[in-house]
Parts: sequence; C-alpha cells; structure tokens
Amino acid sequence: MTSGFMTSGFANPINPLVADVGSPPIPEAQAWVRRYDGSYGPLINLSQAVPGNPPHADLLERMAAIAGSPTGSQYGPINGDASLREAYAADLSRLYEGRIQPGDIAVTAGCNMAFFAAMMLLAHRGEAVLLPTPWYFNHQMTLDMLGIEPRPLPCRAEHGFVPRIEDAEALIDGKVRAIVLVTPNNPTGAVYPAHVIESFAQLCRRRGIYLVIDETYRDFLPQGVNRAHGLFTAEDWRDTVIQLYSFSKSYAIPGHRTGAIAADAKLIEQIAKILDCIQICAPRTAQGALPWAIDALRDWREENRAEINRRAQVFQAALAPLPEWRIESVGAYFAYLSHPFPQAKAQQVAERLATERGVLCLPGSYFGPGQEGHLRVAIANVGADILSGLTERFRGLTL
Repeated sequence: MTSGFMTSGFANPINPLVADVGSPPIPEAQAWVRRYDGSYGPLINLSQAVPGNPPHADLLERMAAIAGSPTGSQYGPINGDASLREAYAADLSRLYEGRIQPGDIAVTAGCNMAFFAAMMLLAHRGEAVLLPTPWYFNHQMTLDMLGIEPRPLPCRAEHGFVPRIEDAEALIDGKVRAIVLVTPNNPTGAVYPAHVIESFAQLCRRRGIYLVIDETYRDFLPQGVNRAHGLFTAEDWRDTVIQLYSFSKSYAIPGHRTGAIAADAKLIEQIAKILDCIQICAPRTAQGALPWAIDALRDWREENRAEINRRAQVFQAALAPLPEWRIESVGAYFAYLSHPFPQAKAQQVAERLATERGVLCLPGSYFGPGQEGHLRVAIANVGADILSGLTERFRGLTL
C-alpha cells in the first residue's frame, strides 16, 4: 500500500484510507464551466444543494449582534448551547409527537459533522454500514476514510428510489452495525413513506443494529406532509434510532455550519467525546439566534417550502417537451434525471451540458455504482424563472 500512494507525489507515507478516497467532486464539476462561452446565456448552476434565498432579515440582524459580542466569540458547551438544545428538542417533540429531551441533542458543525460523529461512534475499521444507493458522496467518503465498508443498499427507479426491507435484510451480516436512510433523499429527492421508515426501525431493532436517519431536507417535504415518520412516538426509539438534521437549508445559513444529532442521552454522552476532539463546540453565532428562529420563523419556512415545491413543478414542466430526458424522481431540493445517451458516461453528459449549454449539474457516477445513466439536478439553487428556461438548454444536446 505504501508504495502506491508514495508515488503519487507524497514525500512520506500518509494514511491510505484518506489517500485512496477521491477528491471532493463538486469542485471538479465546477471547473468545467470555465470552458463555457456564454452562448446560451448566463451560467445556471444546479450542482450544489444551497438555498436559493437569503436568510430572513431578522435572523441576520440577530446573528450580527451575536457575532459582534464577546460571548459569541467564546467557547461554548461541547454538545451545543443549552438554549438551542432546549428549543430544538421541544420542536422535535411537537413535530413528531414524541418525548425528546435536551439531553438527547448534540449540536454539530453541520450535518456532515453529525454523520461523521455518528459513524465513528457506531462502527470501527473492518465493520460495515448499509448505505442506500445512489448515495450522498460525502457519506461514502466518510465511511471509506474511517475504514468502514459502505455496503450498497440498492434503491431502484422502478420502486421510486425507495429502499426495500427485503434487500436490506439480505445484506445484514455480523459486520453490519447500522443502516442509513436519507429522506427526502440526496441525490434523488425521493421521500420515503412513513411505513417504510418505521419498518426499517423494526428491522434494526430485531437485528440489534442502529438506524441512522438523515433528515437534512425534512422541512421541504411536499405540501400536506408535515411529519416524515412516527419513530419518536414510542419511548423505545432510544434503543435504535439516531436522527441527523441540518439547520443550514431550513434557515438558509449553510456557511454557519449548524447541524444536530438526536439520540438517547447515553449515546450523546459518548458522541461528546468525539465532538470534543473534532470541533470543541459548534459555531456560536447561529446557535445564539436559532432558538428564537425556530418558533418565530415558522411561517417563513413554510413559504420557502412552498417555493421549493413550486420550483420542482416548474422544472418538471420545463423538461416535459423533452421526453428523452426522463425525470425519474423529484422532491425537496433535487431531481434525478435519466439522460438520453445510453453509451455515454454520466460525466461526459454533465460536462457537455456545462461547457456547451451553461447548465452545471452533477453526474450520477458521483453517487455510487450503477448510476452512469443519471444526472442530479439541484433545483433549489435558482428561481422558477430560470428553471423555466431550461427547455432550450437541454434541447438537441449531442455527444
């Protein structure tokens, strides 16, 4: 192993678990647009899941005051400020009709940090975690760097990209320590039905492993769907469930890196050991303002949810005249698109769209095995007026 990575430009050996992981894919894709000549109009960047709207003005004002105060510059508690843990636990309890206590919450520097800490807690080198494919590439990268096998749990287009219990059960052996679910899903946008999520929790309980459910896009469920599942309604959720969340998308503050883990308080005590080593404390500025925002900005968040769902509809309408580009799944921030070039690699198609048509999206190959026929489109990044103009950008593309 040593010679393999020493010949790649390193003077001395480095950890092969890091060296063997590919570089973050989004910067690679963003480099393609330097070759776009502007002939189809301004670049349309649909590559990264970032909110297309700014934070609420009152939230910005409160964060500015906290950032300018001495308290906002000091260390905070390892597991997060008490006021945010209390407000978030109360919000979860209200939303899911369960009992979640502040001691069941840890605040993290974004949801990626939450995932990293949860995986480090649950598994060690040589063990495995079931990861639905297509998968979020940072999840796969994290597991690879920790020496944990990301075992693909296939999610197929004919099943709406929703994982199946029977597929998961067949993959569980003595090495598997957890199953990860992501709903609404990145990259497909698929929303898993509540009965499916609850069946996975039952499977994990029966097999003595954990269910880690990433609900980064929870606040962008389709209109009328206000609760993704009923996992928290019974007290035995603590034996099996670890939930991950991101404040970044819901409050349009991704640069402030604020996420959360909800788990039994005894697990949170163990997670604190990890967080103390990798973050000390989550950034303080957003933590100080979010307890107010959770209650005060409910209507604003609902408006954003309605707008994101409207953008999904506009995107579908824009591609409707082009049946060769098939939208196989759409929801929350994403659409998962089947491209019309069966012999081509997904990266070729995405690169051609970027360099010739000025539309930057990501190839399915970034999201795991068997995804060469797909592209991921992040539909939340731009307004409906821009999405409606995609018809001519996609029309007639050739390789």
